[in-house]
Amino acid sequence: MRHGGRLVAARAAFPQAQQPWIDLSTGVNPAPWKSTALRTADASRLPDPADTAALEAAAALAFGAPAGCVAAVPGSDAALRLLPYMIDVKRVGVISPTYDGHAEAWAAAGKSVTAVGAGGDAETHEAVVLANPNNPDGLQRDADEIMSLAARMAARNGWLLVDEAFVDVAPDLSVAPHAGGRLIVLRSFGKFYGLPGLRLGFVVADPVIAAKVRTTFGDWPVSAAAVAAGRLAYADTAWQDQSRQRLRQRAARLDKFLLRAGFDIIGGTSLFRLAAHADAARCFQILAEAGILVRAFAAEPTWLRFGLPRSADWKRLEAALERCRP
Repeated sequence: MRHGGRLVAARAAFPQAQQPWIDLSTGVNPAPWKSTALRTADASRLPDPADTAALEAAAALAFGAPAGCVAAVPGSDAALRLLPYMIDVKRVGVISPTYDGHAEAWAAAGKSVTAVGAGGDAETHEAVVLANPNNPDGLQRDADEIMSLAARMAARNGWLLVDEAFVDVAPDLSVAPHAGGRLIVLRSFGKFYGLPGLRLGFVVADPVIAAKVRTTFGDWPVSAAAVAAGRLAYADTAWQDQSRQRLRQRAARLDKFLLRAGFDIIGGTSLFRLAAHADAARCFQILAEAGILVRAFAAEPTWLRFGLPRSADWKRLEAALERCRP
């Protein structure tokens, strides 16, 4: 499953689509965190390494992770493509279906990659990759379940990498507080905080690995705006709590629209919904002609994945979905 946000390709494929486009192909908070920090960050100078260290400390506190175990990176996607070159393994199991970038990254590093389905024996590999909550189906695994797998992998000198890009909507699932040894956790800032363009993420790992990540990206791994926003947003617990509640309400509203249009809800998180429709290809076409981009899946032709619309876009989405009804 490739990532969303390919609006240039969508505009080329549907030149007569209604404007402006509504991009629901990514699972990003439609009501982003806002602060004057985004306007006042000094882009005329390089971020001071001390400020980056303060960002990492703020993230560590928010994640409940040990000090020194959190390294800032320019988006978690950058980290997942770096780690295959830092971990000395040959055979990797990726619990699937999930984000295609994981398998791509390990294969590009010359590793043998196997997609492991439900019930598959992931532990026969030297490293296992899983996402929690998963993308695209939103499958959630309890932290205890993941820690049990981590312990079994460590007992045989294996690695467990957990992609927690969407865990901010369900923080109790996170195993970041236990990262270290042979457990590595990836965190994303942009999805929950609604600011993916800042390109901010984190590797939560053993201090030795975290230090190697810092060395690889150098003294300026992320922008001044990312440093300023991250330091403040991770401390804004009131906004976090309110946003989780608003996202649940928006997701419930989206469910009603989808069900009325003849979709079956397969899964998701409060940032996106995965739904099935007997005529998904026609629905994708209808939505695209209305200037609404959703995620389709070549391997699952009945699936479409919907992000949450902004407040001003609900009526347009509802009208397009009405034309999808059987």
